[in-house]
Amino acid sequence: MTTATLNPAVDIRRAASRFATDIGWLDSKHSFSFGHHYDQRNTHHGLLLVNNDDVVAPGTGFETHPHRDMEIVTWVLRGQLVHQDSQGHNGVIYPGLAQRMSAGTGILHSEKNDAWRLTNEAAHSDPVHFVQMWVVPDETAIDPGYEQLEIEPSALDDQLAVVASGMPQHADVSAIRIKNKYAALHAARLSPGASVELPDAPYLHLFVPRGTVTLEGAGPLETGDAVRFTAIGGQRVTATEPAEILVWEMHAALSA
Repeated sequence: MTTATLNPAVDIRRAASRFATDIGWLDSKHSFSFGHHYDQRNTHHGLLLVNNDDVVAPGTGFETHPHRDMEIVTWVLRGQLVHQDSQGHNGVIYPGLAQRMSAGTGILHSEKNDAWRLTNEAAHSDPVHFVQMWVVPDETAIDPGYEQLEIEPSALDDQLAVVASGMPQHADVSAIRIKNKYAALHAARLSPGASVELPDAPYLHLFVPRGTVTLEGAGPLETGDAVRFTAIGGQRVTATEPAEILVWEMHAALSA
C-alpha cells in the first residue's frame, strides 16, 4: 500500500460505461475489471478492486466458489440474499443488514436468492439486487471470518452512516469491521433535497446504486453512475429524487 503525493482529480464514470455480464439468472454491472472483462487502465481505485452491481433471479445464484486474501462487503438494496460458507456461517442478508466476509487463508461460499428454503415459505418471483465490494486487507493469510450487523434505518436517513470500517476512529461506531485500517464504507438514503458532505480523504469512491443526485461542482449523477476522487473531498451530494449512495473513504492505495 502507498500514500504517495497526489494530484487532485474528479473522475466521473457513467453507468453505461461499466462492463456488463448478463447470463440470464445474473445481470451484473462491473465498475472495475472483473472476470473475463479486463482493462489494465481500470483495475482499482485506492484500495477498492471490485464494485459489482448485481441482480440475481429467484431460485438462482452463485454456487460454492473460493476466495482468498480479500475483504468482501455486501450491501443489499432489494430482496434477500442467502450466504453460506465453509466456516459454518449461514445468513440471510436484506436491506440495512451489512455483511463482511474476510477470505483470509481461503474460504468457500455461495450466495443465492432462495431464502424461502430456510423458512419453508412459498417460493417468490422477486430478484435480489445488491452491491458487492472488495478491498484488500492489511495483511495476507489472516484467519477467515464473517460478520453481519443491522444498521438502524434512522442512521441512514439523510446522513452518512459508517457501514464497514477498519479505521481506528470508527472503532466505537456501530459498523462491521474490515481488516484494513485505511478504509471505510459509508452509506446514506437521501430524500429529495437532502444533502450530505463527502469525507476528505486521498481516495474516495462514490456510487449511486439507485436514484438521482447532484454532485457539487460536477452536476447530476444517475442510477449506476460513480465518481472516483483523488486528493479532494468535502463536496456535497444532494438528492433530486429518493436516492441511495455508497461512499468508500480510503487513506491509502494499492502499491504500484
